Amino acid sequence: MFTGIVETIGIVTQVSKSADCIHLTIKPEKKFSDLQLGDSVSINGVCLTVTELGDHFFLVTLVPETLRLTNLQYASEGMQVNLERSLLANSRLSGHYMQGHVDGMGDILSIEPDGKAALLVKISIPTFLAKYIVNKGYIGLDGMSITVIEATPSWISVTFIPFTQQVTLVNQYQVGSQLNIEVDIVSKYVEKLLGVTVS
Repeated sequence: MFTGIVETIGIVTQVSKSADCIHLTIKPEKKFSDLQLGDSVSINGVCLTVTELGDHFFLVTLVPETLRLTNLQYASEGMQVNLERSLLANSRLSGHYMQGHVDGMGDILSIEPDGKAALLVKISIPTFLAKYIVNKGYIGLDGMSITVIEATPSWISVTFIPFTQQVTLVNQYQVGSQLNIEVDIVSKYVEKLLGVTVS
């Protein structure tokens, strides 16, 4: 479980393949001194398991489902990623509950200034996810807990505040960038419990 509050940026230092999986070696800019083998780490919003650990790096494995659904399929050496360790039971929840289970990807359609420092960004969404996204609701974008400004059947708009721009991948975004999307799990549970099908 994660909060969507990115702790630091990581750099992919090595990419290797084994059978149909990809293994990433990641070096966090801020050292995770308490990380242990088997821990979960959110990497661009994807919950992955630490399989190997060094003083300044850790390894994770991407299975075919992860490669099909997330932007980590494009991972390359030197690529930067958003990182967050799993939530501690005694931590403040500054974002919203996120599982690290990506539902799909969206493309940045436009980036415009919103005042002097914020950015107003429009992002395409897969149409099957539109029913789970509402105005002023939460959404996970590359592992960041973000408030939706406007939700339409084909796109959403969000604002990135200056602090988020400074400490996450946002400062690298451009039109066409692909983002991992995780919608709020509560809406999917409610839909199933009520037996409602909305197309």
